[in-house]
Amino acid sequence: MTIRFALSRLLSLVTLLLVLSLLLFVLQEISAADAVAATLGPTASPEAVAAERARLGLDDPAPQRYLGYLGGLLTGDLGTSFRTHRPVTDDIGVYLPATLELVLFALLLALVMAVLFALSSVLRWRAAAPFRGLLFLSSTAPTFLLGILSLILFYRELGWLPANGRVTGSSPDGGPTGLLVLDGLLTGDPALAGDALRHLVLPGLALAVGPALAIGRVFRSSLLTTLDAEYVRTARSKGLTERAVVLRHVVRNSVNAALSMSGLQIGFMFAGVLVVESVFSWPGLGSYLGASVPVSDFPAVAGVTFVLGAVYIVANALADVLQAAADPRLSV
Repeated sequence: MTIRFALSRLLSLVTLLLVLSLLLFVLQEISAADAVAATLGPTASPEAVAAERARLGLDDPAPQRYLGYLGGLLTGDLGTSFRTHRPVTDDIGVYLPATLELVLFALLLALVMAVLFALSSVLRWRAAAPFRGLLFLSSTAPTFLLGILSLILFYRELGWLPANGRVTGSSPDGGPTGLLVLDGLLTGDPALAGDALRHLVLPGLALAVGPALAIGRVFRSSLLTTLDAEYVRTARSKGLTERAVVLRHVVRNSVNAALSMSGLQIGFMFAGVLVVESVFSWPGLGSYLGASVPVSDFPAVAGVTFVLGAVYIVANALADVLQAAADPRLSV
């Protein structure tokens, strides 16, 4: 992977983040949200309103206000929430770990299911046919419906898994990472890790099914295409089993398209997680955003949008880097 390729991806990442910040600034300018009214209240005197507008820089020219907004983003200042009257950065810091843990767990599930789907199709594992059929069927349902059905089956009818929250009872205060499964392992508390993992299963599955099928289909297609390559026929002629040929020679040369699709699916996961969190009462960014939208809390909405957009952009940049690492020809 060349330095030029890495620098080009870094430049693209920075450009996209700047475009995202500009879009959010424009939306803030044209929105009906009034930062002064939210801060002082509707009964504030004209003198107090004028002083507050000057303090917030609202009377400055638009380019100057944008530079101030951009400077705030660079320093982690996302504004103050109209609803909680706290810095949006602090609010996001409270809710983001729960969302990250759910998305990371769902992504892991999606990748495992995608690999099983692709390999079982290519290697013709008969015992995996019900799994592939169930994955096809589940992916046709909307995420919220899949979540509700899983609650009915695995919580109400079978009682196997919990229905909501991150842990049974109140969540523990603090933690090295805020990711409860990892915190439980790091602090030597397997009971916490196990309980948090059980709470992740249902929302994680609801979030992972669609991306798993999308990634699995692309990976299977790449595997089938690579199986027709000349070097694969040479490997077969040496007496290798089909399983050995696929695992040793085909998989690595087939992952590029799957990695690209995985980067796209991460973005869809962060969009879908807002719905999943509502269904399972998950205390993440979805619940924070859901409470902010009805009261026109624009700083909170813009802050969450910027954070999720930044995560999506960075994830796709990392996917490009991983593709180049898997196939150096892409970095030429």
